[in-house]
Amino acid sequence: MTSNPNDAPTPPPPGTGNGPAVSRAEFDALFATVRAWGRWTPADRGAWNRVTPDHVRRATALVRSGTVVPMARPWNTAAGPDNSKPALHFMSDLGDAETAEPATHKDFIAVDYHGKAVSHLDALCHVAYRGQLHDGRPARELVDSRGARFGAVSTLGPLVARGVLLDLPTVSGSGWLEPGRAVHAADVVAAENALGVTIGEGDAVLLRTGSVRRRRERGAWNPDAASAGFHVDAMPLLAGRGIALLGGDGDSDVRPSPVDGLHSPVHALAIVAMGVPLLDNLDLEALSAACADTGRYAFLLVVAPLNIPGGTGSPVNPVAVL
Repeated sequence: MTSNPNDAPTPPPPGTGNGPAVSRAEFDALFATVRAWGRWTPADRGAWNRVTPDHVRRATALVRSGTVVPMARPWNTAAGPDNSKPALHFMSDLGDAETAEPATHKDFIAVDYHGKAVSHLDALCHVAYRGQLHDGRPARELVDSRGARFGAVSTLGPLVARGVLLDLPTVSGSGWLEPGRAVHAADVVAAENALGVTIGEGDAVLLRTGSVRRRRERGAWNPDAASAGFHVDAMPLLAGRGIALLGGDGDSDVRPSPVDGLHSPVHALAIVAMGVPLLDNLDLEALSAACADTGRYAFLLVVAPLNIPGGTGSPVNPVAVL
């Protein structure tokens, strides 16, 4: 879909924007409050250590209908305001390179996936704050041209956990949250009450803002300039609940950032301070419909990143099972 400049995001009304503003000193105090360094072994799996076999068994017990809902966006090879580095896909063999039967067809894919177009997982080595990775490890010593030696996606492995959908447009009775709208701690609690679900220890929390639906109906825009997502004041609540994973149909950060001089404060708090990997750029529209149909906003979630030694993350197709 092409972008219509008349449908570009406009500043939200007072009281519904990205604020309140947060100073760097206030942010650093918040970082110290939610920091979970020295808590786990192995440290570079971070909050995924919270998910024990008991958690997995309880999560599998949530499966009733057997409905399977994938959450990855389509592989996006088209440049646009939200896709400055399009993925690659081309055929490398059309079945005419070999004489023996059967003929085989082959293709090539490649992607610079840390952006706004590809559904992906951020590993703990993806973000550093003030020169430190999660657990206070020095980023310059542990991440170089060969990859990461701490917090790599290959260390994380797969996650099977209880997923919780915070469906904010459903709660508010709207199609989507306008880009630039911050989701606060009070919004999280209100969503829990409205949807009949409570975030708990070891849960994977997914925030639906409706951005995929908005793009489909209004056209693409630059989400680096404006996107709905969490304000930093929601992070102490999520840290206190003991979540293992955070994700959504954006990249979890409200944009513009409310924190002075920091473009992705939720990334810094979740990944560096809390040891919580992030799922970015999901398509949560089908999951929203499935949860509404069943009246249940908790489900079994399976996340299986690629096994990339030293990788900072991975394209991924998370699956919910209801």
